[in-house]
Amino acid sequence: MRAILLRLVGAIPTLFGVVLVTFLLTRVLPGDTATYFAGPTASPESIAQIRTSLGLDRPLPEQFWRYLVDLGHGDLGMSLTTGQPVKTELVNRLPASAELTLCGLLLAIGIAVPLGVLAAVRQGSLIDHACRVVATAGVSLPVFFTGLLLVYVFYFLLGWSPAPLGRLDAFASAPKQHTGFYLVDTLWAGDFETFRAAAAQIILPAGTLALFALAPIARITRASMLAVLGSEFIRTARASGLSGPTVVLTYALRNALLPVVTVLGMVFSFLLGANVLVEKVFAWPGIGSYAIEALIASDYAPVQGFVLTMAVLYVLLNLAIDLVNRAIDPRARRGA
Repeated sequence: MRAILLRLVGAIPTLFGVVLVTFLLTRVLPGDTATYFAGPTASPESIAQIRTSLGLDRPLPEQFWRYLVDLGHGDLGMSLTTGQPVKTELVNRLPASAELTLCGLLLAIGIAVPLGVLAAVRQGSLIDHACRVVATAGVSLPVFFTGLLLVYVFYFLLGWSPAPLGRLDAFASAPKQHTGFYLVDTLWAGDFETFRAAAAQIILPAGTLALFALAPIARITRASMLAVLGSEFIRTARASGLSGPTVVLTYALRNALLPVVTVLGMVFSFLLGANVLVEKVFAWPGIGSYAIEALIASDYAPVQGFVLTMAVLYVLLNLAIDLVNRAIDPRARRGA
C-alpha cells in the first residue's frame, strides 16, 4: 500500500507538467477560438467581445491559474462546439474508447502470444517466418492506412462488414447502459441481435488496433520464450522425461510471462494513442474523435481534458503493471 501511495504522489509533478504543456500548446497552435466561433463575416468588435467573454484577452498566467483552480474543483471546462461540460462528454465517450481498445488488445493477445510461442518452439519454420512477417507489417503500416484498407476490402469490395459509421448501425438501438460497453450490456440484457450488430461494427476497428499491437507482443513473446527454452532448468525438465507440451506450457511459458506482461502495458498505452486515428476512420464516438473535432475548432477545453485524461490513464496503467509484475515475480515483491 505504501508503494502505491508513493507512486501516486510521484505522479503529481508529471500530471502538472502535462497540464502546463497542454495549456501552452493549445495557446500557440494556429487558429483563434474567438474568430472561429464568431464566423467569417463577424466584425472585429464581435470577435473582441467573444474573446473577452471567454477570458482569452487576459494574460496567460492568469488564464492558467484560473484553469488550475477549476481543475481543483473537478471542472474541466465547457466545450464550445457541443455546449456541454467537458467532464460529461468524456465520461459518456470513454466507455466507447475503452471497449474498442480492450477488444483490440485482447484480439492481439489471442493471436500474438500463441504465434510467438510457436515461433520460438519451431525456430526457422514457416510459423517463425510468418511471425516475422506479421511483426514487420504491424510496425510498418500506419494504423489509419490499415483501417482504410480493411474498410475498402471488407466493406466496399466484399460487403462482409457493415458501414463504418459508429458503434451500431442505423437499424439497431443502443442497449440500456450498465457498463457502457455495448458487447457487455447487450449480453446483460439478453439482446443477442443487438450484440451481433455491435460485434459486427467493432470487428474492423478492433482488428486495425490488433494488427498494430501484434508486432511488439509477438516479438517479445518469441524472444522471451527463446531465452527461457535455452535455460538449464528447461533442459533438466526435458531430461526428466516430461512431455513437450508440459515443458513449454507449464515451465517455459510461465517463466516467460513477465516481460510479456510488461510489454502489454506499453502496448495498451500505444493503443490509447492510436485510438484517435482509428476512431476518426470508423466514425467511432469515443474521446479520440471528440478531441480531434475540438482541435479542428480550436476548442481548448476538450483538448486539455482529453490529454489530462490520457495522462491519468497512463499513470494508473503503469501502476497496474507494477502490481501485476509483483504478483507474478516473487523477486519484485522482495525488492519492494
